[in-house]
Amino acid sequence: MEDDDLPRMRSDAASQLAGEALDTYSQDELIARIQLLESEIERVRTHHAKAADHRKIADSLFRPRETD
Repeated sequence: MEDDDLPRMRSDAASQLAGEALDTYSQDELIARIQLLESEIERVRTHHAKAADHRKIADSLFRPRETD
């Protein structure tokens, strides 16, 4: 298994946000937060798709050739 395939422990903003109390936010602030998080999810999905495409190309280039 490649090191890139292993999960990495990170103390990131998403982990911190997940534990934050939401009681002090207004409804408008919560809607704004949802919109921001949805934008971030889309950004991460786009990056993931590009990384998957690069990996697929690399795998096809470096795959051992089959002998007949």
